[in-house]
Amino acid sequence: QVQLVESGGGSVQAGGSLRLSCAASGTSGSIFSINAMGWYRQAPGKQRELVARITSGGIPTYTDSVKGRFTISRDNAKKTVYLQMNSLTPEDTAVYYCNADIVELTLARRDYWGQGTQVTVSS
Repeated sequence: QVQLVESGGGSVQAGGSLRLSCAASGTSGSIFSINAMGWYRQAPGKQRELVARITSGGIPTYTDSVKGRFTISRDNAKKTVYLQMNSLTPEDTAVYYCNADIVELTLARRDYWGQGTQVTVSS
């Protein structure tokens, strides 16, 4: 089994920056490989939406609303994905969830989700 542990959320004023991290770790000696990783967010009363995604080779994609402001990256050795968020606005306020497409040694393929981290941007 795999756990995704998120960190880096918090409260910031409009125009500020935050950096989210999400580290994948195995339990009970699990061996696994990570394909794509991504960040999603969900605001109160809204559906969860994709923010950014990055392939195992480091190719990123972004939703239009964050292009030019957010940067997704990953460190494969550390099994960690990051989301650098600059020029934040109140519209970015949401719970941010890490996602990873993981293949275990048995060749089982599953999507895993982090616990969510709150990002609050005040005006």
